[in-house]
Amino acid sequence: MSKRLQVILEEEELAEIRRAARRSHMTSSEWVRQALRKARRGEPSGDLKKKLEIVRRGTEQAFPTADIDQMLAEIEKGRLPDVMP
Repeated sequence: MSKRLQVILEEEELAEIRRAARRSHMTSSEWVRQALRKARRGEPSGDLKKKLEIVRRGTEQAFPTADIDQMLAEIEKGRLPDVMP
């Protein structure tokens, strides 16, 4: 079921939205719906406390690592073509 949402805008802001919608070949309403969907997707979802607990537990783990200079040298070595003498 669709519901109506009323939003009060300044005239210039509404004019900008109408111009943007016209450039995108859509109605102002559709442009606003898509902008709202995009904004919702950018919002964090889920329980913040749970996410922080997962990160904390991950930092307690002991994963293999190496000196950063050594790792970067090995990465670059893998990118270079083999040169035969």
